Amino acid sequence: MTGQLVYWNGPGAAKTFTHPVHSAWPARAGRQARILDYGCGYGRVMAELAEQGFSDVRGVDPSAALIARGRRIRPDLRFEVLESPPTLHCAAASFDVVLLFAVLTCVPDEQDQRALVAELGRVLAPGGLLYVSDLLLQDDDRNRDRYAAHARRSGAPHGVFVTDDGAVCRHHGIGDLHALLADLEPVDERRIDVGTMNGHRSRAVQLLCRRR
Repeated sequence: MTGQLVYWNGPGAAKTFTHPVHSAWPARAGRQARILDYGCGYGRVMAELAEQGFSDVRGVDPSAALIARGRRIRPDLRFEVLESPPTLHCAAASFDVVLLFAVLTCVPDEQDQRALVAELGRVLAPGGLLYVSDLLLQDDDRNRDRYAAHARRSGAPHGVFVTDDGAVCRHHGIGDLHALLADLEPVDERRIDVGTMNGHRSRAVQLLCRRR
């Protein structure tokens, strides 16, 4: 995690994020729903939801640099630096909706991913919604080559790679994402195409799950 923070407080703090927000999903909980954007970056998704009338949105991120950027851009929004990820200093059942946009790709270790999803399940109210948007395994030569190269060097799972500017990331098989979220009730799924933070086009998926 320390190495990841060096990246997100350095080159990563200037990136532009583009995963689209399907606002009809959080709207299922109502415009007054308590919404947490976990890994909020500079608050792009928070700002979009606020502009659409969602009145109780807050965001947390481990990167102090991204949080500072967000506060400069949107001083009206509620940002907090996440000091000890994945732990949230919130009571159980504090939120009706949790957003997890392009976060799992930044958490390549499976055990860390499971701990994150468990913590988000803790802070979701019964019946609360988890909205995940993340990148799928890609089948082009560039990505296949970098998956294989990183696996040879590190023994990491297939799909983990290092970007040209030093971020360790992971693309996921859809089955792996379903398994990770197996303790939640699946509600909906959308396949999308997104621009990555380094200017490529990638296949992605959005998943909506409910806490049982």
